[in-house]
Amino acid sequence: MKYLLMTICIGALANECARAAATNDLTSRASTEPIGNSRHGLFGWLDSRSGYGAGVFPEPFLVDDSDLETGEGRFDWLHTEAGGPKTDMVKAEVEKGFGLMTLELEVPYEWDTADGSTTSGFDNVSVGARYPIYQYVSREGFVDSTAGVGVELGIPNGSSVSKNTELVPKVFNDLKIGDFTLQSIFGYSTLFGPGPDGGLQTFEYGFVLGYTIDHKHFPVPGVRQVIPVFEMAGEREMNHADAGHNSVLGNAAIRMNLKAIGRIQPRPGVGFVFPMNSGAREEIHWGVFTSMVFEF
Repeated sequence: MKYLLMTICIGALANECARAAATNDLTSRASTEPIGNSRHGLFGWLDSRSGYGAGVFPEPFLVDDSDLETGEGRFDWLHTEAGGPKTDMVKAEVEKGFGLMTLELEVPYEWDTADGSTTSGFDNVSVGARYPIYQYVSREGFVDSTAGVGVELGIPNGSSVSKNTELVPKVFNDLKIGDFTLQSIFGYSTLFGPGPDGGLQTFEYGFVLGYTIDHKHFPVPGVRQVIPVFEMAGEREMNHADAGHNSVLGNAAIRMNLKAIGRIQPRPGVGFVFPMNSGAREEIHWGVFTSMVFEF
């Protein structure tokens, strides 16, 4: 419960910081749309001027996506090594927006190699949903913050790497300040089912910092935007034998939004994954993440 309260406070703090930054900007011009007319949704907490869902936020790699996606397909491959052991994870994902709600379906397949033997199989098939709850946008849109909630359900299939059902309620905040973006997400995972992992609870957290460079500033043929990305993805076990164990991974990456081909816009990306603390170093020494996203 204390972690849930902490996540709510962090989201509120981000929105208060955004409000303070906008208040100090006394010389900004009036928006073309009156602010009072832009509020909508339950209790008027949403703002139609927000860039949430308009491609402002880059698709993350290690961290769960929190932006509104009207239609998206993606294929990811993550290769990691820790001395001798190696792991490869490929994942296909589809996201579809219905109004302000985004529904997602993920199908991952994993190979684990250690001591000359390989274990492989489909990991949990995950279904999820997310929805924005509150938005703040400064007068000219320089500061744009969206807080929301989500949930993910991992369905086991009985393979060697998929034994337990996983339920993860989440809160998130997507913040844009000028050309910089910061996506924050916090979740509390619980595993249900047999074996030593049954009942395991894990606090999950992630941050995605991006900086959008438009074509006019970096004119690469066929590329609309280049977005350097830095991610931090962490997991802290809350119970069982390893209670208190904290693992934090970093990812230095780049995402490119290419020019559309018909109705489809490709968004390839590549990143270098590395451990950021001793807990992560026990499991991963280095990794490479490649991702291809198709907006449609």
